[in-house]
Amino acid sequence: MEKVVLRGHHLLCVHGFRGMGYSPAFVEKMRSVVEQIRDVDTDFPIQVIRGFDMTCQVCPHKGAVACEANEGSEEHVQTLDRNVIGHLGLQENQSYQKSELVALTREKVAPDDLDVLCAGCSWLPYGVCKEGIAQLRGKDIR
Repeated sequence: MEKVVLRGHHLLCVHGFRGMGYSPAFVEKMRSVVEQIRDVDTDFPIQVIRGFDMTCQVCPHKGAVACEANEGSEEHVQTLDRNVIGHLGLQENQSYQKSELVALTREKVAPDDLDVLCAGCSWLPYGVCKEGIAQLRGKDIR
């Protein structure tokens, strides 16, 4: 298994992922990461960063040094990363066991927290992220 490196906000995205994405290559990469994280029989280290991670490498919006989805997108994703890293009480560039990160997310993130943590994210209106966090917490939000 390749080293798992995830940007802060992707620690939440993996729980809401339903096969949508920016390109087929991005969807496939995210799917492989999500499958690893959702596999309850495996545990492994994940390095938490603020910046390009393994899924960003295949994103069509990845520029040489910054996200180029639109003006201000790099600042936006950096803010999302900081929000999540801070909310979970993590240290940037540190590695944590997958089980620890999932447990922290389950414990510290409620579906409605995403309105603040993920403010401005284009995926938030679909509701899949809140559903994913609710499922992680063992609750139904409908």
